[in-house]
Amino acid sequence: MDQIFGVPTAAFMGQLMLGLVNGSFYALLSLGLAVIFGMLNIVNFAHGALYMTGAFFAWMLLNYAGVNYWFALLLAPLAVGLIGVIIEKTMLRWLHGLDHLYGLLLTFGLALLLEGVFREFYGSSGLPYELPEIFRGGFDLGFMFLPKYRAWVIFAAVFVCLATWFVIEKTKLGAYLRAGTENPNMVKAFGINVPLMVTLTYAFGVGLAGLAGVMAAPIYQVSPLMGSNIIIIVFAVVVIGGMGSILGSILTGLVLGLIEGLTKVFYAELSSTVVFIIMVIVLMFRPAGLFGREK
Repeated sequence: MDQIFGVPTAAFMGQLMLGLVNGSFYALLSLGLAVIFGMLNIVNFAHGALYMTGAFFAWMLLNYAGVNYWFALLLAPLAVGLIGVIIEKTMLRWLHGLDHLYGLLLTFGLALLLEGVFREFYGSSGLPYELPEIFRGGFDLGFMFLPKYRAWVIFAAVFVCLATWFVIEKTKLGAYLRAGTENPNMVKAFGINVPLMVTLTYAFGVGLAGLAGVMAAPIYQVSPLMGSNIIIIVFAVVVIGGMGSILGSILTGLVLGLIEGLTKVFYAELSSTVVFIIMVIVLMFRPAGLFGREK
């Protein structure tokens, strides 16, 4: 088959794969946002900046310390998670129980601060991150060429997303987390340290953003602007899936990435706005999102 819907098969499948890669990042980032909002009721606008911070930590580990990609996959998310602990303990803790607007404004200010710091030291043109040796080249599938690293990104992102969903929805730890947000006094009565649980939940959510940043570094330029370029789309994904819905964020991120990729094939001019068009349509009929619950 040389063509699909009048489009050369290689071009069609290539854009589909690119859309799936973008969708994997949307899913991973929106998952972190959904965890933070669903568990802590915080609109974390610093998420994109922490995604960018994870990418820069990976770049610095490689270029200043010679630490390779595999160790960066572990160390950079831990470092971003530590930043999350500091942010939650020193700033966000005082906003619990207040209107969402306070948390949004605070985290928006933090995003601008982080972006400004990295722009001051590294500029805004972007820095390359060397592709790991094991992922160079790709697979010839006959109808298309599949780069090894993009296949890895899709697999790793889907695995992390599904593992996170399983832990939160199907395990005793997840039950404690959900109960701690809905009735913290009852959970405290069982001897569980709820403030520590809240801190670690926020750290885990932003750690997912840091992990996405490390995975994005070999594909995109490591730049202070990379977070602000993607965070608006990720927020749209979360709204479409349903604020706080873990599974909704995962599925919506992957599907919207595919739709965005297919739009580039058939009507490229619409590809940058198709996510927001879908968001408007969904909110008209489902204000709580596709997987959200009306309150």
